[in-house]
Amino acid sequence: MDKSTYNFEDFISTLNPESKDFVIKINDILQKESYKIKIEDKVSGLFVSYSHPKTKRSILNFQNRKKGLLVRIYADYYHKYTDFLNRIPENMEKEIAKSPVCKRLVNPNDCNTKCIRGYDFFIRGNNYKKCRYCCFQFAVNQESIPVLVEFLENEVTERKKPAQ
Repeated sequence: MDKSTYNFEDFISTLNPESKDFVIKINDILQKESYKIKIEDKVSGLFVSYSHPKTKRSILNFQNRKKGLLVRIYADYYHKYTDFLNRIPENMEKEIAKSPVCKRLVNPNDCNTKCIRGYDFFIRGNNYKKCRYCCFQFAVNQESIPVLVEFLENEVTERKKPAQ
C-alpha cells in the first residue's frame, strides 16, 4: 500500500476471509473499552496495535504475514486467570514453549534494565519464563479463535478492575 495513513478497513482488506470476523470482533471489544488503535505499514505488511488511552499500555497487536494472521496479547494480569491458561489447546501451549525465554527473569544482567520483565507461569505443571513481547503470540486459526477471544476478554476484564 502506498498511503501514509491507514484505517481499519485497509487492514481488513488484507486479511483472509476466515480471519475477518475474528478481527472485527476483537476490534469491537477493544473499541467498546476505548482502546486506541494504531495502524502502521511494516516491511511484512500492516501492523495493528491497541493501547489504553490513559496508560498507553499495549494490550494486543495484529500482524498479517504470508503464513497468516498473528495476534499478540500483552497479558499484564495473566496470574489472575491461570485456570484459563491451563485449558488452552496443546498447540497454543507449544507456541508459548517456542517463544524466547525472558532474560530478565533468568539472568537480570543479560537484559536491558528498561525492559519490562516477562512472564513466569505454569501451564499443566510446565513452568514457562517467557519474554513479554513474544510469549502470547499465536497463529489465528479455527482452533485458536475462541480461545483468543476469551483470553482478550479475561485481560480486558482484569484491566478494568481498580488496582488492589
